[in-house]
Amino acid sequence: MNPSDASDAPRLAVAIRAAVDVLAAAGIADPAVDAELLAAHVLGAGRGEVQAAALRGDVIAPDAETRLAALVARRASREPLQHITGTAPFRHLELRVGPGVFVPRPETEIVAQVAIDALRAAASPSPIAVDLGTGSGAIALAMATEVPHAEVHAAENSVAAFVWAKENFAHIGAVNARVVFADLADAFPELDGRVSVVASNPPYVPDDAIPRDPEVRLFDPPAALYGGPDGLDVVRILSGVGLRLAHPGGTIVIEHGEWQGPAIRALLAADGWRAAVTHPDLTLRDRVTTAIRP
Repeated sequence: MNPSDASDAPRLAVAIRAAVDVLAAAGIADPAVDAELLAAHVLGAGRGEVQAAALRGDVIAPDAETRLAALVARRASREPLQHITGTAPFRHLELRVGPGVFVPRPETEIVAQVAIDALRAAASPSPIAVDLGTGSGAIALAMATEVPHAEVHAAENSVAAFVWAKENFAHIGAVNARVVFADLADAFPELDGRVSVVASNPPYVPDDAIPRDPEVRLFDPPAALYGGPDGLDVVRILSGVGLRLAHPGGTIVIEHGEWQGPAIRALLAADGWRAAVTHPDLTLRDRVTTAIRP
């Protein structure tokens, strides 16, 4: 970004407006937001700085304008914004993401909050939490950084996702957290009966419910999306694993689709969990169900 001058160099505001037009025509839900974030990525600045520079009438260097146009074309093809920038915000964290890992969504932040609240309420001075199918590490790293007196363990069984999780754990540097490569059903036998919070954002989309958004349908790994005919195959496994891991009074925290709360509460109750309850996200859609181990 350069201050406004009398040269014929292209104006940042004009480049951003052109980007907005391209993204809007491609059906992007928030084209102005994505255009500004892509400009910020190209220019190595914050979104607020880009907005201020555009208002001032600053110019954009021709090579930067060319790079911006190339990234806008990628986004217009419905490649996720987070894949293009390489990062995804999650609560106070900036996570590194890309092909092969599920991009954390804003609605999962409430899942993390529920898990964090349960972890903070644990009676132990050093409570233990587990995140099963951690993906990018979002829930686990949120718990570890926001409840620093806790011990947090995360497991992932996809090689591609595990690579991203390892990078995020190293990047965030939470000394109270670790990630391992393990199948969900067999994870952490050494923690049996010791865990205060078992959290997971499992695959829960029914096999025949193809997501509408191309960003999800074409770019999120299928193993992180689809959970069998009713979407609950992995949730059934989680319930049993949670009973193995949790101590009496421990909490299980499961993200799910807005229509799945009643079925998951019934499933957990049938397995022996107590006090199953479903919580809404910030859009008031049912998003997470919790229960207590007897």
